[in-house]
Amino acid sequence: MADRGIYGGEDLDRRQESGRRLYNPYQDLQIPYRTLYDLPTSPEFLFQEESVAQRRSWGENLTYYTGIGYLTGAVAGASLGLHRALRAAEPGDTLKIRVNRILNSSGQEGRRIGNRLGVLGLLYAGMESGMVAARGTDDWINSVSAGLGTGALFKAANGPRSAAVAGAIGGLMVGAAVAGKQVLKRYVPI
Repeated sequence: MADRGIYGGEDLDRRQESGRRLYNPYQDLQIPYRTLYDLPTSPEFLFQEESVAQRRSWGENLTYYTGIGYLTGAVAGASLGLHRALRAAEPGDTLKIRVNRILNSSGQEGRRIGNRLGVLGLLYAGMESGMVAARGTDDWINSVSAGLGTGALFKAANGPRSAAVAGAIGGLMVGAAVAGKQVLKRYVPI
């Protein structure tokens, strides 16, 4: 038998001895209250047209890519800042100075890289959603052209040559990601 002290048995005995009983809000209801909180596992939609959509809306897409880009960049930048701060440590530094250097460097690099990747995600999501709206279909061409446009627009201030190279790199990266996704769908059962 289980120890009554662990599961509140002694406290229950004291309450019953004093003439008090525990309050049960579901006592007079004739429903199985344990099944009230079984949540469905399938997605629920407010409107029927939402259930037939096969992709996120442009606003969800924008929020998703911007957030993922910023979060990934912030973590990567903080890691890079930590590495640089640890490399720059001098033998005579106190613990307080080392911690200060780590926090400053991690925060600075995290903000810098996070903002850059967040802007890239924002540009990519906007261009991809614009391509889907313009072409009326959602396929790999939209993704690759959005990658081309994002790279070119991101580096447009550095000149046309830099913009062309960045656009080509962006298109190739997105093309590789789309091809990798198709390979994973085919060969990895989920």
